[in-house]
Amino acid sequence: MERTELLFQLGSQVGVSGLETSAIQFAKELIKPYAKKVVVDRGGSLLATIVEPKEGKPHILLDAHIDEIGLIVTGVTSGGFLRVAACGGVDRKLLLAQEVIVHGNRDVYAVVASKPPHLETADDQKKSPEIDQILLDTGLTEQQAKEWIPLGSRVSFCARPQQLLNGRVSCKSMDDRSGVASIFMALEQLKEKELSCGLSVLFSSQEETGERGAKTGAFGLGVTHCIAVDVSFAYTSDAPEHKCGKLSQGVMIGISPTLDVGISQELEELAKQYQIPYQLEVMGGATSTNADSLALTGAGIRCGLCSIPLRYMHTPIEVIDPQDVQSVADLLAAYVLKMGG
Repeated sequence: MERTELLFQLGSQVGVSGLETSAIQFAKELIKPYAKKVVVDRGGSLLATIVEPKEGKPHILLDAHIDEIGLIVTGVTSGGFLRVAACGGVDRKLLLAQEVIVHGNRDVYAVVASKPPHLETADDQKKSPEIDQILLDTGLTEQQAKEWIPLGSRVSFCARPQQLLNGRVSCKSMDDRSGVASIFMALEQLKEKELSCGLSVLFSSQEETGERGAKTGAFGLGVTHCIAVDVSFAYTSDAPEHKCGKLSQGVMIGISPTLDVGISQELEELAKQYQIPYQLEVMGGATSTNADSLALTGAGIRCGLCSIPLRYMHTPIEVIDPQDVQSVADLLAAYVLKMGG
């Protein structure tokens, strides 16, 4: 599958935190040609054995979270409107007047209610409503809504994948389906290789609500080394430049007290050796990715972090450059080959 199509197909799957079933099922079918064994664990994460681990040899884990931010239905009003809470870091400023899909007993199209500016007070115009003040309008009556949409139903954002100029793309859920795509692209490079190391893949659930899937998913694998793949901030003119990477300038290699120094150095050396475009992302503490949890799994796992620069994080119009996804895939493949080639 061509990489932009892969990104769009992965991004279009529904997988709001805690109910990643559709996205997991899609990934499960895609990974079967590469895997010896594929299972979905009790936490909803996908675990795939690519190369069986060998005694005394490294066992490498490639991880990317497959969940996305969204909403969860908490109630129905007398007028048939839905009350919601956030699943993950939803930006309240962006919610009003958005198009969404409610995944109840059937999928129901809805819009986020928005008060006309003519009726807003001066105070209304200065602030975003709290999440418990936000309502979804499905057009259903109260009785219909209660029948069709059980409490706890997830809500995802409507967003059409778009090809932008200069090869860039916009799509929902690129955080972190672009990371999932990079692992598939790395597996394609590795599929004809004989590896002396073990290799597993984890597409983890519930990262957006506390890195839960990574904590449980890797626990029983006996992994020795791990590369987590996620996204990080790509610079825009309204953002602090020193806190951002640059779009189209390659994989962001993480350096942090929570990451293994040796792996970070190896990744940089490999990027130089194979002329893979890269940039360094230095963090003074936790990375706020699955790497933080994976490093503490069991007796501890040596962890590195590769990130894809992304604009407009946690919105329905996340923007990436597929060339950056390719650079992550190339570096992952180079690292696995170095460890077990």
